Order: sequence, then C-alpha cells, then structure tokens
Amino acid sequence: MSDFRTLSDTMLASPQIAIGDIAAAKEAGVSLIVCNRPDGEEPSAPQSDVISDAAEQAGIAFVSIPIGHSGFSEVQIDQMIAALEGTEGKVLGYCRSGTRSTLLWSLAQAKLGMAPDDIAAAAMAAGYDVSPIRPMLDMLAAR
Repeated sequence: MSDFRTLSDTMLASPQIAIGDIAAAKEAGVSLIVCNRPDGEEPSAPQSDVISDAAEQAGIAFVSIPIGHSGFSEVQIDQMIAALEGTEGKVLGYCRSGTRSTLLWSLAQAKLGMAPDDIAAAAMAAGYDVSPIRPMLDMLAAR
C-alpha cells in the first residue's frame, strides 16, 4: 500500500516502495523515482534494480542516490538538485522510512535558496522532522 507524502507540488517522499506502488506513483503523476536506500540495507526489501526495472516498464525514470550511515555529502545534494531540475512532473523519493529522502530534498532546497523555516514546515506537514540537519539547512541557505 502506497504511503506517498507530499513535500511540495513536485516532490513526494515515501517509506520503502514495492513493485505494486509503481502504478500508484504513475497515477500520482510521478515521472522520476529516486532511491535513497543503499542496496543490501534490508535484503528482503526490493533492491534498486528491481524497482528500476519496474519503473522503466511503467515509463518512469529512476535514479539511485543512496544515503548510508555516513550521512549526506555535497555530491549527493548536487545529484538530487540535478535530478529535481532535470525532471518534468513529480519526483518520488524513497528509503526505509522516507526520512533520508526528505532530508536530502530539504538540503537540496536550502542550497537552491528556499528558506529553512519553509523547508521545515513542509517536511513537518508530511510527518518528517528536519531538526537533525537544521544547521546544515541554515548554512546552505546562507550561501
């Protein structure tokens, strides 16, 4: 069952998706799926190649930007910005709970100039807390 949460008009975050969620994503207007979960993190979950193949069959682009225990890097933030800017339609980011996807989107938005308070409010409305990365949001937004 899909648990897509709205972060913005063009961004959704979700806990781990299954093959059955691809059709729901297509119906929701998703044109790109971003996997933020490293392969092997949960061996029983569908790995990125399985989701990628199903997305491709549904006409949805797919990109993997895995976020592991080491946290977020500027390279990953830039990859997310490139994915967001290169996509028409909605983007669906997923990981185990949707938190890493939300945090990466938040960092990308801060680097693009969105106000950290607005980012935090959008994340909170979707059920996610960005307070662990708030100093990074403030730093990126101030650049």
